Amino acid sequence: MTTRGNPVGAPLARRVLIVVARVMLVLAGASLLLAAALSAWLLTGGNWQPPGGQEAPAVPSVAPPTTPTPGITAVKPPATATLMPTESALDTPPAPTIAGRVGIVAGHAGYDPGAVCADGLPEAEDNLAIATIVVELLGQQGYQVDLLDEFDDRLSGYRADALVSIHADSCQVPGASGFKVARITDSAIPEAEDRLVDCLYRQYEAITGLPRHPNSITDNMTNYHAFREIDSYTPGAIIETGFLLEDQPWIVRRPRLVAGGITAGVICFLQGEGQE
Repeated sequence: MTTRGNPVGAPLARRVLIVVARVMLVLAGASLLLAAALSAWLLTGGNWQPPGGQEAPAVPSVAPPTTPTPGITAVKPPATATLMPTESALDTPPAPTIAGRVGIVAGHAGYDPGAVCADGLPEAEDNLAIATIVVELLGQQGYQVDLLDEFDDRLSGYRADALVSIHADSCQVPGASGFKVARITDSAIPEAEDRLVDCLYRQYEAITGLPRHPNSITDNMTNYHAFREIDSYTPGAIIETGFLLEDQPWIVRRPRLVAGGITAGVICFLQGEGQE
């Protein structure tokens, strides 16, 4: 015979349900409080503080977008703005202040007087006066210039952008007037040396007004000793500035004019005139 009555686990199940319901109510209340706090924070622009004096967590600022607004032109910095140099710019060496190196030989200087006229004028003295002014004028243009004697020890293997030897012609030829320029016959760099000769011819003639006298070029000019002493890739030329007898008014009395013609010829060459 079986006895009827309430199951033993029924009260326990009711208690569990009541606890779960209370937990759910607590969670719902917390959710409502959190939602209210978030709404208040949004409405006050993020400056709302919860009760109790505690500060709200900081919100990181967001940089404005870099994309320009359509229809608005971005303003560029002024052209004079100072910018910090890049690393590559700092590593780049500064531009040289010297435009080139030139050797100027004062014919016969330090060796012998050269041609001597009846009035006692030695060619070497006139050559040195002109060469000294050429060195001065080229130096004023920023070139590094070496003033060299006729048999200067520095001529051995001398390297430069150009070398010009300055001489004057004989005073034993009455009626002869004019100047001439030459380079070594068997040149290692004929195109460069022809251009140097051409520049000297054109500029010297234009500035001094003296005529060309190429028919009197001698073997002493085309096989001039200095051409065989200097580096074979140093462009070289020799100029006879005029005849000491007929051209004294120019080469003796106006050395700065003569030097100006030689200087202009050298600069013409160094600046690449006539170069293809």
